[in-house]
Amino acid sequence: MPTIQYTTVSESGLRRFVTEVFLSKGFSEEHAILSADVLLLADLRGIDSHGVARLSGYLRLIDAGRINPTPKFSIERRKKTIANLNADGSIGLISAPFAMDLAIEMSAEYGSGWMGIKHSNHFGIAAYHAMKALDNKMIGFSMTNASPLVTTANGSERMLGTNPICIAVPAGKEPAFVLDMATSAAANGKLEIAERTDKPIPNGWILGKDGRMDTKPDGLKRGGMLLPLGSDNEHGIHKGYGLGAWVDIFSGVLTGANYGPWVPPFVSFLQPLPNLPGQGLGHFVGCWEVDGFREYEDFCANMDQWIQRFKATIPLNPSQPVIIPGTPEREEHVRRLESGIPLVEAVMKDLEGLAQNTGVSFDL
Repeated sequence: MPTIQYTTVSESGLRRFVTEVFLSKGFSEEHAILSADVLLLADLRGIDSHGVARLSGYLRLIDAGRINPTPKFSIERRKKTIANLNADGSIGLISAPFAMDLAIEMSAEYGSGWMGIKHSNHFGIAAYHAMKALDNKMIGFSMTNASPLVTTANGSERMLGTNPICIAVPAGKEPAFVLDMATSAAANGKLEIAERTDKPIPNGWILGKDGRMDTKPDGLKRGGMLLPLGSDNEHGIHKGYGLGAWVDIFSGVLTGANYGPWVPPFVSFLQPLPNLPGQGLGHFVGCWEVDGFREYEDFCANMDQWIQRFKATIPLNPSQPVIIPGTPEREEHVRRLESGIPLVEAVMKDLEGLAQNTGVSFDL
């Protein structure tokens, strides 16, 4: 296996580059800064599949007219704590935070707020949107549907996206609990990283076109399908399928976006299916005010106790202590702010190509 080459770049340099690339495509300064912020948080938290590695894909969709760089958002329905946003073809890096801010405003007035979003596109890491609630002493929630790459339990067609779910729960002295997970056995971005680094993937991620498990990272390109969380009947594939279906229904059917196999593909060289039932991709975000249930300080004290006790769980292997969801990402965030963000050679070449095409300085 070849040695993986990394280049470490500064957070500030990469942020400047990404912001200027979005500006070069007609984004407003506010939207360019926000889009860069979402992508950089992914890279800082070690979610490399959803950071700047996605940038070239977004630009191709912009050039193909499938992402609108100058959207005009509109609230099509509103009923107290519930509203539905038409994102006007926006990139989801913008529409989801916008909707989450509205949900936070609703929660401040009513105790909770829920936003459906249609006519949107890929929204980066779900944690960015859910974590916006934390500074407001609220619990945050976000989910999105995505391009169909995942089969069903006992299925042999691509029917669902990797359809992530995130919930962010505040604590007191302890860091927040942040669960950010795909409902498939693995996120597609992990396959992309494995392919760039020429690594085999674990058994149980992909079902090949022939119905057998595939451990080659290019399995999707050869007609395979991602498997739902659980991977097979003996390990609860119906649970992962059910979670992915829930995300699809809330993000697509409920909002008026597309759903199931009709969700538009992320890649620009594949066109959406004809006669689509909805508009674009769909997201669903929301939050709750904790003090609608109990005093915020008392809740946070109990969350601290919960976190501390679970961290103290006797590990099966002493070298692998029990972790709290969100901890590895938070620790990686601290490390990368200090030492820089490692980018694989393929991503560096990709970004260099973007610099040449957009005229943005590639001084990272």
